[in-house]
Amino acid sequence: MAAETRITAVLGPTNTGKTHYAIERMLAHRTGVIGLPLRLLAREVYDRIVAQRGPAVAALVTGEERIVGARAQYWVCTVEAMPTEIGADFLAVDEIQLCADPERGHVFTDRLLHARGLAETLFLGSDTMRGAIAALVPKVQFLKRERFSTLSYAGSKKISRMPARSAVVGFSVENVYAMAELIRRQKGGAAVVMGALSPRTRNAQVAMYQNGDVDYLVATDAIGMGLNLDINHVAFSATAKFDGWRMRHLFPHELAQIAGRAGRHMTPGTFGVTGEASPLADEVVNAIENHRFRPIERLNWRSGELDFGTIDRLISSLEAPPQNEWLMRGREADDLRALKSLAEIGQIRDRVRHPRDLRLLWDVCRIPDFQGISSQEHANLLQRIFGFLQDGHVPDDWLAAQIRRIDKTEGDIDSLSKRLAYIRTWTYVAQRSGWVADESHWRDETRAVEDRLSDALHGALTQRFVDRRTSVLLRRLKQKESLVAEVNDKGEVTVEGEFVGRLEGFRFKQDGSASPDEAKTLKQAAYEALKPEFHLRADRFYNAPDTELDFTEQGGLMWGNSAVGKLVKGAEAMKPQVEAFVDEEAGFDVAEKVRRRLQHFIDRKVATLFEPLLTLQRDEALAGLARGFAFRLVEALGVLPREGVADEVKALDQDMRGALRKHGVRFGQYTIFQPLLLKPAPTRLRLVLWSLNEGLDEFPESPPPGLVTVPNIPDVPKGYYTLSGYHPAGARAIRIDMLERLADILRGQDSKAGFEANPDMLSITGMTLEQFADLMAGLGYKGEKGEREKVRSEPVAAPAEEGQSANPITEEEAALQTVTETEVFYTFTWAPRPRAPRGERGERPERGRRNDRGPREGAEKREGKPRGDRAERGDRGGKPGKGKPGAKGKRDEQGGRQFESRPPKKDRIDPDNPFAAALMGLKDKF
Repeated sequence: MAAETRITAVLGPTNTGKTHYAIERMLAHRTGVIGLPLRLLAREVYDRIVAQRGPAVAALVTGEERIVGARAQYWVCTVEAMPTEIGADFLAVDEIQLCADPERGHVFTDRLLHARGLAETLFLGSDTMRGAIAALVPKVQFLKRERFSTLSYAGSKKISRMPARSAVVGFSVENVYAMAELIRRQKGGAAVVMGALSPRTRNAQVAMYQNGDVDYLVATDAIGMGLNLDINHVAFSATAKFDGWRMRHLFPHELAQIAGRAGRHMTPGTFGVTGEASPLADEVVNAIENHRFRPIERLNWRSGELDFGTIDRLISSLEAPPQNEWLMRGREADDLRALKSLAEIGQIRDRVRHPRDLRLLWDVCRIPDFQGISSQEHANLLQRIFGFLQDGHVPDDWLAAQIRRIDKTEGDIDSLSKRLAYIRTWTYVAQRSGWVADESHWRDETRAVEDRLSDALHGALTQRFVDRRTSVLLRRLKQKESLVAEVNDKGEVTVEGEFVGRLEGFRFKQDGSASPDEAKTLKQAAYEALKPEFHLRADRFYNAPDTELDFTEQGGLMWGNSAVGKLVKGAEAMKPQVEAFVDEEAGFDVAEKVRRRLQHFIDRKVATLFEPLLTLQRDEALAGLARGFAFRLVEALGVLPREGVADEVKALDQDMRGALRKHGVRFGQYTIFQPLLLKPAPTRLRLVLWSLNEGLDEFPESPPPGLVTVPNIPDVPKGYYTLSGYHPAGARAIRIDMLERLADILRGQDSKAGFEANPDMLSITGMTLEQFADLMAGLGYKGEKGEREKVRSEPVAAPAEEGQSANPITEEEAALQTVTETEVFYTFTWAPRPRAPRGERGERPERGRRNDRGPREGAEKREGKPRGDRAERGDRGGKPGKGKPGAKGKRDEQGGRQFESRPPKKDRIDPDNPFAAALMGLKDKF
């Protein structure tokens, strides 16, 4: 070692440019070596040297990576991997204060005491090392560096209020992941940096942060070791960590090392706490802000003079006590612990016969436990590797099998992290000279697997902890760039290619996976980009044909599959108003255009489907009682139960009824209606308008079209069946028009003796005999079930002649056999309700009559039984006096009426003759 070697300790807080200064000094020499505390930082410095001088003169050497240029002059290494014997002109060790680290301190102390450059040596680190370096390194010079920017305490902040370009620090994988997940939900995402990450994964995560894809970084204390990032604020989510032996609070200088990452070059930085971390004490804050810490008084040390005579002598030399008061034995390192474990194995002792065997065993013991397995498992792995190396090298097929088990890029973050830790073991093995047969192949192979796993881990971290959608939009908004929104034919809204939700009609439905804070940002970006789309869509909607619009049975208004509004109650039942579903952000013009188009649609729909009723309403020729009755019918949306308007119907004379019939009004026995309004489309709209007018919370649906009867559900709103075009009777409700046809048949069949259900009746209703009996009971008839014998004939095959087979039967060859069966039938009689006292009966209801086309339109009940309207029977097209046979009855014990058929008397007054009816009225009067 040359006597003129200059040794300088460059000390100061973070952000003083110490590492940058060391790189400049190294490149000023012909050769140089620099040792760095982390593989990550070593890679960063290596990349800087390659950028300045090219890869041919640069070398990167770590425990798991070895890249040596053809004319390597500048060696960038981890401190453990520094080649101290190559005689470089320049040598530097960064973060020299790690001499006090319980686990790795002895390595840094060894470099401080023994590693020197031929021309210049630099030790870079905290000013807390000044006393120790002055005592242990003769002729050392000190160069103090001041921080470029100020560092101030910002107190405690919630994650939701964390400023952009912040780093949140945790001291465990679980804590880092929890903080990253919280930031993703509230801020759109975070990059993750941990010492256990491969350089490739770490660089990808850092690049994502540096490029502005995310504004937040979640890291372990690895960022405190010289990683240069654009951080404005550092927040501690915890101030205690597990140091391998116990949980302990971080010392102020350790906090300062991490907090000092905030504020790069001349930009001020801040630090504070977040989450469950308690606010920092005033004395700690003062120490960090002013960079004043208690000096380091003891350095961890382990003897570098090793005795390779026997295993026991080697262990003793490693445990030798220091001879200087500044030095102390450090914590038992993993390599010494592994050596002790292997020393207890008889097979190992038997195989260590020469110092070179012991040196090899010691080299094997220095393989780090990247996998984090138990001490015994790690020792077993080392034993196997040692056995292979004593026989020559690690077998290719065995190593290939180990790598093949790891080379899988599927799985979650934990699985990928474990595989990445496993491959680091074989990367380390492949980097050792002479340990594998084809070093170049296995170095490339392990490096390729690590790269694949690193990329997969980066992807998994990004997928879990970064909402790219939010981060991209935030960056565009921050840069004041106009955003491009697209809406496909499925209504999916993308902004800058990122899915943000769906545009349903004129309302934006945001993707529900976003957190509340994310949702606010996404909504802002989406609406900013959707403004022109709202106007374009409103124009398309306004010019769309009515065939593209429809209303639902709950009063909703649809444009295709999108809800664009709803019906609301208007001043009149047939004049509903509309409420448009348009987001406020779309603007008043868009909302008004949508509302007008919807109003036009429903107005035309009402005008088309209720044309007969509207024509009746506008007929100025109707006057007096006819006009009043038309108003009642319009008010009831074209369907009126006759029993509710019996007096009004009775008051109408023939001219008035004729005027109403011209508008299609049919005076049925049970209902007064316009047949055209019983079609499915008007019925569907009528129920919606009626539900609106009644203020129902849930609108009942219209019955399926084409059914003659439907179930009679008791808990439906009153009036529902009538408005649906059905009349409840028994367990079912029958369609109004079919009920009137049935009533016509019943008038032709009814008699004092009762009548039986015939096929015409069953055909009209589409019912079985039992169902028809229940229907008739609902209409007020009493049914009596009976049975009788029914005789029919069946063909019987004639016997075959002897020796001949029977032939198919023909009519001529068949004999007839009489078969008797039991037949079920029902006899129906009218079963009126109890008669009211005469003083309470009121006026006699009128009876139904036939209209000009033939079928009777209905009849009021007389003595509880439906009868035809005598005053109207004559105009059915037949001859006067040719009505139905009369019937005379007597009362039974229950007060009902029994009917028996009698032949009509020729001299009897025909009640269907209007003139005879007048005579009968005079007769009753006198």
